[in-house]
Amino acid sequence: MQTVSRLGGQKMKVLKTATILCAAVILGILPTLATATPVVETFGFYNITNNDPGDAAIGEAQLFVDVSDESADQMLFTLRNTGPEACAISEVYFDDGMLLGIADIIDNPPDVVFVQDASPSELPGANLLDPSFETTLDFLAESVPPPPHKGVNPGEQVGILFDLQPAETYQNVIDELNDGGLRIGIHVIGFCSGGSESFVTVPEPATIAVLGLGALASLCTRR
Repeated sequence: MQTVSRLGGQKMKVLKTATILCAAVILGILPTLATATPVVETFGFYNITNNDPGDAAIGEAQLFVDVSDESADQMLFTLRNTGPEACAISEVYFDDGMLLGIADIIDNPPDVVFVQDASPSELPGANLLDPSFETTLDFLAESVPPPPHKGVNPGEQVGILFDLQPAETYQNVIDELNDGGLRIGIHVIGFCSGGSESFVTVPEPATIAVLGLGALASLCTRR
């Protein structure tokens, strides 16, 4: 009986210890997860060239950029084509702002492949804007040949990771996107018409606080 009692006491001690450890792990992890969840704001695009009104409407309806704070000194711009109409983002341009430089391009080979630099070196139709869109040195990227197959087609995306200038923050960049101090331009090809169009980010986007991947997936589904 004493042996059974001792074994029972040992099991209770093990159970209590396991409970304490689990509680410590949970309390240690949950704050980390909460602070690691990125905030994402989504911007749409408006057409500036209007070569074909139908193509312009397609681009405005299905092209978006998600801006997320990857770390204290880096921001990720994820350009998405939600479809369903045929078109492909072939070049991306950034005009001014608080960005320091491109740190990485996150694409999805073999379907989506982008490299830094672009031809043409300025957004087509840039002079139609007031003030005109002037691409910051080295703040541009394009899909590799053959176009439009390696660009961002319906259901695809490409991410461009930027380093921030010292002392700048995610919110500062969002404010610049809202007031037009930073603009993102895209050149889009592969429309059924055979034409191409240029688009620039729309200020004052709908803000999305992403609480998890499920929320982001739900948002994309609704779009």
